[in-house]
Amino acid sequence: MTPPGTPPGTPLGTPPGTSPGLRPRADRQVRPIRLGPRSVVALALISAIGIALFGWPLLADPGTGLAHSKDAPWLFAALLPMLIAVVIATIADGGMDAKSIAMLGVLAAVGAALRPLGAGTAGIEPMFFLMVLSGRVLGPGFGFVLGAVSMFASALLTGGVGPWMPFQMLSMGWVAMGAGLLPRPDTLRGRGERVMLAGYGVFSSIFYGTVMNLQGWVTIGGLSSGISYVGGDPVLDNLRRFVAYCLATSLGWDLPRAAVTAILTLTLGATILKALRRATRRAAFDVPTGFRAPDG
Repeated sequence: MTPPGTPPGTPLGTPPGTSPGLRPRADRQVRPIRLGPRSVVALALISAIGIALFGWPLLADPGTGLAHSKDAPWLFAALLPMLIAVVIATIADGGMDAKSIAMLGVLAAVGAALRPLGAGTAGIEPMFFLMVLSGRVLGPGFGFVLGAVSMFASALLTGGVGPWMPFQMLSMGWVAMGAGLLPRPDTLRGRGERVMLAGYGVFSSIFYGTVMNLQGWVTIGGLSSGISYVGGDPVLDNLRRFVAYCLATSLGWDLPRAAVTAILTLTLGATILKALRRATRRAAFDVPTGFRAPDG
């Protein structure tokens, strides 16, 4: 039986709203959070501040004395959580309803539970896989909040609370937000989308390890002179030491993490993407809700 509203002559099984000979409409992605101007400005500011906080060892002017300070990393670690909290509050204030909060809680709990499975051993961190796919389906605003909250929850779960935690929250927020900014969110599906997400997973896994190295490079003492940070040295000399530091300490974790993320995306990505999109449609984030007084 032909569904009501279907034009005459339409073959059985054709979705309502389409006509013979016409291409089906794009599967428009419904986002739990629509970023407004204030949210965009807040994300841009926290990203600019984050770049400065991560990159200050390379950007600081030797004449300012900051390059010789041992207190700067600890000051930044105390400042960053407040900035992240302000950005999350700004995004939530722009239209994060009860359904969005419920989905955020579920995904953050799953992400936090996935992290201890590998505990970072040999770079096995399936949490990255979930953050990338969730950011793709749920959008950049939701992705940033999800990445930051998931890393905070996992740090509490694993006892990994320390001055590095705010930097991890910001970095994971960038990873999930970047997935939401990838092109063609409404039209690209299937193998092409999974290949794109796998490639982004490789890039973001190495990116995360590299920026976190910038945070730890300055505070970790006892390194050899060939890879340690030297305050006041020219930028190129410190950059050369930083590259050597990454190769000597973290590349063995970053590359396996990238491989695990890509393999999980290519093998399980179709199922997880389908489940996330189905949950998003069932939640009907784009349908306005309200309450009406009872009649009489």
